[in-house]
Amino acid sequence: MFPDRPAAAGRSGNAALKSGARSKVKPGLEKPGDIVRLAAAAALEKKAFDLIIFSVAGLTDYADYFLLASASSTRQSSAVAGNIHTILKKAGIKPVSVSGVNEGRWVLLDFGAVIIHVFHQPVREYYDLESIWSDAVRENMDEKELVSLLPDKPPFSANRFS
Repeated sequence: MFPDRPAAAGRSGNAALKSGARSKVKPGLEKPGDIVRLAAAAALEKKAFDLIIFSVAGLTDYADYFLLASASSTRQSSAVAGNIHTILKKAGIKPVSVSGVNEGRWVLLDFGAVIIHVFHQPVREYYDLESIWSDAVRENMDEKELVSLLPDKPPFSANRFS
């Protein structure tokens, strides 16, 4: 599904994989394809919809993958982006840049070889990135497989706030 290949030319892969940070990245997340799949799982966890993973390695020199996700409100867009950021950070993957979180209309998370776009649905329709990147290969996603990538959460306890 996600071929093993080096990061796109001109990019040294994920920002977290630069300058000695490699030892902090969890095993199994060294490749951009693994990172984009974990990001998609994190988006699904917050009920994002219309997820698309584009393989853009042959079309651009600044990324290997784009993830597009939609949300039904600006608040949900921010929550989806926040969850992606949190889960990848816990896995040792830190973003190069994040923008648009406060507004929530179009949140962009740049993880080096993986660029994530979280849109409020009307904004996604307006900008129509799917048409712009129509030459890119769409990667298949299995929702059950993606959800299995998420870290286990501790069980809820009614007394945890006491």
